[in-house]
Amino acid sequence: MQTNAMAPVRIWDPGVRLFHWSLVTAFVTAWLTGEDSRIVHEWAGYVVAALVVFRLVWGLVGPRYARFGQFIRSPRVIARYLSDMLKRREPRYLGHNPAGGAMIVVLLAMLAGTALTGWMYTTEAYWGVEWVEETHEFLANLLLLLVGLHIAGVLVASWVHHENLIRAMWTGKKRGPDADDVA
Repeated sequence: MQTNAMAPVRIWDPGVRLFHWSLVTAFVTAWLTGEDSRIVHEWAGYVVAALVVFRLVWGLVGPRYARFGQFIRSPRVIARYLSDMLKRREPRYLGHNPAGGAMIVVLLAMLAGTALTGWMYTTEAYWGVEWVEETHEFLANLLLLLVGLHIAGVLVASWVHHENLIRAMWTGKKRGPDADDVA
């Protein structure tokens, strides 16, 4: 079914958008205060953990484009999508494309691991345990790389499909589907 491609459609619900920008704020706060302000760093980490839990629940009960079943794809589908990207013939998705869906899963797992090891380090049982601190720092640094890849993917997809995905994450709206788009 082809609709007017110029008419915007609501894709990202307020829960997804609030989660996303709150997570950006909490992660940046945690990163910037890691060495200087233990209390702010820990509270930012707790906020990250709570947001990850919210997103896991929202991925099961939220609206269509928030649900994991809408954007988690098999490794074969992800590989085919990445191959199509390299050939510059990937389809436009109204929701997350297969690469974006995979990135969400990886980011959520790394955020959960970072929050868990950070919390562990505050307990008597794990205070001063070297592997906990090293794992926490490794995951936090890996997250910086992943966030960079995520931003690069958003910018590339915005350019290729001629739409501002950053604005879409603020407004919740994307351009309506064309005949070849994946809804």
